[in-house]
Amino acid sequence: MPLIHLPDSEATQQWGQALGKVLKAGSVLLLSGDLGSGKTTLVQGIATGLGVLDSVVSPTFTLINEYPEGRLPLYHLDLYRLSPKEAADLYLENYWLGLEIPLGIVAIEWAERLPYLPPSYWQLHLTHQADTSRKLEVSIVGKDETFDETYFD
Repeated sequence: MPLIHLPDSEATQQWGQALGKVLKAGSVLLLSGDLGSGKTTLVQGIATGLGVLDSVVSPTFTLINEYPEGRLPLYHLDLYRLSPKEAADLYLENYWLGLEIPLGIVAIEWAERLPYLPPSYWQLHLTHQADTSRKLEVSIVGKDETFDETYFD
């Protein structure tokens, strides 16, 4: 799958914004990477692409921030402080199945703490580079109608 070079935070937000414009309801984005690698910056760009006007911040302490006002709802989750057992107790599948809440875009930071995975998802792994740039590895698991290889050309 694609490996994308993002020279700075602005490029990370721009890439996220372009992604936010094409994602469809039910898309799940599992974000991983070290602290400060750009996970929240990427989600901020996605939110902009969805038309979210609120300020998007990492939900490290609130765990889940919901932004219903965009083209599609955005559910931004951060599992940094949770064990897999604690994450399981949140019944996060309600978000990607659209149970009890409207189907939208689910972006999960520190997704490696999930004890179970959705049937299809985008795996987005960000890595710091020696300068201020980042490397973004993108892979798709399962079927996501949003994904198109030409998006990465």
